[in-house]
This record gives sequence, C-alpha cells and structure tokens, in this order.
Amino acid sequence: MQADPVFNGLDTFWILFAAFLVFFMQAGFGMLEAGLVRTKNAANVLTKNVLDFSFAALGYFIFGYAIMYGTEGLLVGTEGWFLFGVTSPVDGVPVEAFWLFQVVFAGAAATIVAGAVAERMKFVAYMAYSFILTAFIYPVVGHWVWGGGWLSGLGFHDFAGSTVVHGVGGISALVGAWMLGPRIGRFNKDGTANVIAGHSLPLATIGVFILWFGWYGFNAGSTLGFGEPDVVARVAANTTLAPATGALAGLMTAWVKWGKPDLTLALNGALAGLVAITAPCAVVGLGSSIWIGLIGGVLVVYGIDWLNRIRIDDPVGAFPVHGLVGIWGTLAVGIFGQAGFGAPSDGLFFGGGFGQLGIQTLGLAACLAFTAIAMFIVFKGIQAVAGLRVSRETELRGLDLDEHGLESYSGFQIFTTE
Repeated sequence: MQADPVFNGLDTFWILFAAFLVFFMQAGFGMLEAGLVRTKNAANVLTKNVLDFSFAALGYFIFGYAIMYGTEGLLVGTEGWFLFGVTSPVDGVPVEAFWLFQVVFAGAAATIVAGAVAERMKFVAYMAYSFILTAFIYPVVGHWVWGGGWLSGLGFHDFAGSTVVHGVGGISALVGAWMLGPRIGRFNKDGTANVIAGHSLPLATIGVFILWFGWYGFNAGSTLGFGEPDVVARVAANTTLAPATGALAGLMTAWVKWGKPDLTLALNGALAGLVAITAPCAVVGLGSSIWIGLIGGVLVVYGIDWLNRIRIDDPVGAFPVHGLVGIWGTLAVGIFGQAGFGAPSDGLFFGGGFGQLGIQTLGLAACLAFTAIAMFIVFKGIQAVAGLRVSRETELRGLDLDEHGLESYSGFQIFTTE
C-alpha cells in the first residue's frame, strides 16, 4: 500500500509538536526546582537544567539513539551512531523527527535528578553525570522496553515512560541523594528533620502547571500519529483526570497527616498523578485513571515522609514523585489494563489474573536494579575523579556565588555561616 503524504505529514507534525511540548517541560522543571531551593542556589539549579538538555541532545545524537534503536538486539543496539544509516521506526516519519521526540524524553530523565542533589553537588560532577545518563544508561533501559529488547518481547508495557523515564530518573535521584548525604542542617542528631523551605512557591507552582501542560505531549504524543484518534483522546483525558485526582489526594493526605493543606504536596500530588498514568495512559479507562492518580497522590506523601525517616535529603521529592510513583504506575498496567484498549492482556481487576502484573514486576525489577547499580558505579567514579560534594563553606555561602560567580537575585543575597 502506497504511503499517503498527507497522513505522513500529519503524523510528522504531531510528533514534532509533541516533542516541542516535552521540550517546554524543561522550563517547568527549572521553575519547580528553582522555586523549591533557597535563593543562593537558584541559578545553580537552573544552569543544570539548561545543560541537561544540551548534554542530552549531543549524547543521544552521538551514542544514545544507536544504543536504544540502532538494532533489535536483546540488550543494546549497535548501529546508528550519529544517526548514520538509520531510519525511523515509524513509517513515513523522518528519522530526525523521531530522534527529536526521543531526545526530549532523555533530557527529562536527566533533569529529574537535579532537584534531588540540589544545594550540595559539585557542578562539574553533575555535568559528568548528566552526559553519562543520557548517552548510555537511559538508552539501555529504553532499548529493553521500546527498542525491540528483551522486555518488549515478554510483553512488558510502559506506554510513555513511568519506568523508562521516571523510574530511571527517580532511582538515579535516590542513589545520588544517598551518596551525597543531607544538606547542612537538614537533620538533627536525634534523627528528626528540619524544614529547609524553598524561596518561591509561586515559581514552583507555575513550574508544575508548565509540566502538566507539557505532559500532554509526553503521553498523547507517544501515540506517534493521528491514525487512532480515539486512543489520542483517551490518553489526553487520562492525563487530565489522574493528576487532578493526585493533587487532591496529596493535599488531603497531608491535611489529615499533618493538620495543614500543604501547597507543595498538592503540587507533588499532581506530578505523582502524571507519573502514575504515564505507563498505563493508553490502556486504561477513565475511571481507572482516577484510582491510579489517587493512589499516586497518597504514595508521594508517605514517600516523602519515609525519606525523612531514613535521613535521605531530597529537596524537591524527586524519588517519591518519579521513582516510587513510577513503580506504581508501571504496576497499574497489570492491575487496571484492558486488552480491549490495547494492553498485552487484561489486568488483575479485569479478569486477567496475575500474568501481566508478574511481567510488569519483572520488568520493573530489571530496569531499576540495572539503573541503581549503574548509577552507583557512575557516581563512585565521579567521586574518585572530581568529588561529588562542594565544601562546607561553599554550601553555606551558596553555589550561585562560589560555583558560578553570580546571584539569582542581585542585591538580595543572604549569607549564612551556620
């Protein structure tokens, strides 16, 4: 059957437009993370966000795409370095368009970590991490799931990246935050936690709305075309209901648990709903998306509390939002998925038994174990060569001045000696 240039053009436009939306999420991550750190570190976090995408574009162009999509080997691809000699896996869509859609996902995975290691990680160490993750670590997991690797052959389903993007980013964030240790003053000797408030909740709130907006490109764009408008519409609707429910669940859980309706947990609840629905968004009904978002919103509150109890300092809640809830979203495919919507098989709640849930669990364990081990080795290597953490003096004075020689808000710098 001869390709229709009109439909090919529409599919290409849709993929490019979705890529532009996901690229704009970098601004959302930047605003969210900058708002949740102190003024003395805001420029440092924003610089990391800029470089995350810069390194992703170059690393994924040179190495990442070949590893992820170069061939259909079980473990990694081995062809297509610099995009040489490869074609798009989507019929009628130029490989450059498909590459761009994939590279913005790689950039998002890297940026997740910036908030978890904020206010204490050396800039040069972060630069090294960002390139390695987007060029080598992320593409391996992506190949297993989306590039024809062994998990795709088993029927593991992750439509838009609860595991591939958010699980990889979330686990990397957890490993990085654990290895760095907490910020000065975050925990007391008796193990209790002190709140280190970010400097701008309005900025963080705008960041979450930008992320929510961009997420329509993340999820609906993963349809990779207009051929099935009912699927695109269902994905978009699920990407609305899950975060809406997640925001309410996060707010209400915090209100009951701590007596106050906390804005930051409403924001993280919305993000949790988005992360949770990312894997199952195409294969669950609208009612299921509400339950998926609700559980995600509750999980993020308890995940943040759990990190505090084990004295891991994650300033923006990157692991609870992306790692913990990414796990939940991936498992939700095996619970709420419906074969009639395109799931590999019906989930547990729709008469399919434990089969798909078992496959999802296996895939999760493999992807997250690989990421954790790989990132531990990467961070250990960087630590040996350049060190991971800034000095006590730099941390107290702020990374903006010591690492970059500038202030985010000129004339408003507050110096701290304790």
